[in-house]
Amino acid sequence: MATHLVTGAGSGIGTAVSSALQARGDDLVLLARSEERAAELAGRFPGARTIVADLADPDAVDRIDGLPDRLDSLLHVAGIVELAPVADLDTRHLREQLDVNLVAPTLLTRACLPALRAAQGIVVFVNSSAGLSAGAAWAAYAASKFGLRALADALRAEEMGNGVRVTTVFPSRTATPMQEKVHEQEGKTYDSSLWISPETVAATMLHVLDVPRDATIPEVSVRPLVPWVPRS
Repeated sequence: MATHLVTGAGSGIGTAVSSALQARGDDLVLLARSEERAAELAGRFPGARTIVADLADPDAVDRIDGLPDRLDSLLHVAGIVELAPVADLDTRHLREQLDVNLVAPTLLTRACLPALRAAQGIVVFVNSSAGLSAGAAWAAYAASKFGLRALADALRAEEMGNGVRVTTVFPSRTATPMQEKVHEQEGKTYDSSLWISPETVAATMLHVLDVPRDATIPEVSVRPLVPWVPRS
């Protein structure tokens, strides 16, 4: 039975992949930002372990304890976004996006490496199409995601000899609460039917997890079947 540590299990892609893993009998360790969130996740995923650490607080992530001795996977799904042109960037929002989207995954990965090495596990970073190309108003979020790709590339090179595989998944727009927020910030009407379902991204992640140990998938992009047509 495999053990997976998942961030962002409370909604969207994190909920979808956690549900899929639990349905096939795997063990879950879910990171929660508060005791209240931990209780909510424990109710939603019976039998799952929870660890409390706010990803927006690097010191809290740095002090994390209670990690398993072995981890078959570490799934970085949590993320936040605040759109703004560079001229109008709020320093707090910039810092929060860098902390949650880049600094926390770095610190959490470092903490989990002994357990990942013990199991010859895999680290999966859920990035974004914004981690490949940055548009107007996406500077802060894209910078955090470009950095996350660099982290994955360096980690892959460093841990290959330890049997730890590293994959980055680049989903385009996915029907999640974050996407609804993005549409609100863009002043556009949100229609979830236009976007990739969280379950599709989760299925891609499971495919990555299940690749035999003689191979690895360094990167995979997931795009909607129908091209995006902006709507007012």
